[in-house]
Amino acid sequence: MNLKKQLTTGLLSAVLGVTLIGSGTYAYFSDSAETNNTFAAGTLDLSVNPTQIINVDNIKPGDSFIRDFELHNNGTMDIGKVLLEASYTVVDAKGDNTEDFGEHIEVEFLYNLDKFDEVIYQTTLAELKNLNPEVINEKVFGEIFDGEGLPVGGENDLVVKFTFKDNGTDQNQFQGDSLDLTWTFNAQQKEGEQR
Repeated sequence: MNLKKQLTTGLLSAVLGVTLIGSGTYAYFSDSAETNNTFAAGTLDLSVNPTQIINVDNIKPGDSFIRDFELHNNGTMDIGKVLLEASYTVVDAKGDNTEDFGEHIEVEFLYNLDKFDEVIYQTTLAELKNLNPEVINEKVFGEIFDGEGLPVGGENDLVVKFTFKDNGTDQNQFQGDSLDLTWTFNAQQKEGEQR
């Protein structure tokens, strides 16, 4: 009986195993689809030519200099605005300055090379150094870009007139001095959009 019981238990176990295996492998319909997505970021690439703002010697009160800067958008995205940050250092040759040399250098942003007398915005280097870059974008670049920014592959001129103002008083303290000026042009994208 013991053998009979073992055979019966073994047979029942085998049937149960086959049933479980069979019930786990039933067939059904299925389908799948795959999508491929790419997110490629664009680039902002603003170049300015020439890279040297101004390099003149022996200036005197009343002298002025016009410089034309070509702004190019070499990137893959439109430039919405350009922020200009100005900084400078003054080398006081004799150590006798009581005023900031930058207060005596006037900066006029002009419309283009054909209309030198049409001033977009006027300030001094000292004021420009402390000015919020958004102001220059709004008052200068907004005008020369016609409020549209600088499109991909586009270029525009930034014409600037620098004048060592003759204020009619003694400016001898600036004799032999030099002013090293740095302008940093920061391009920013246009607003994002639903695409």
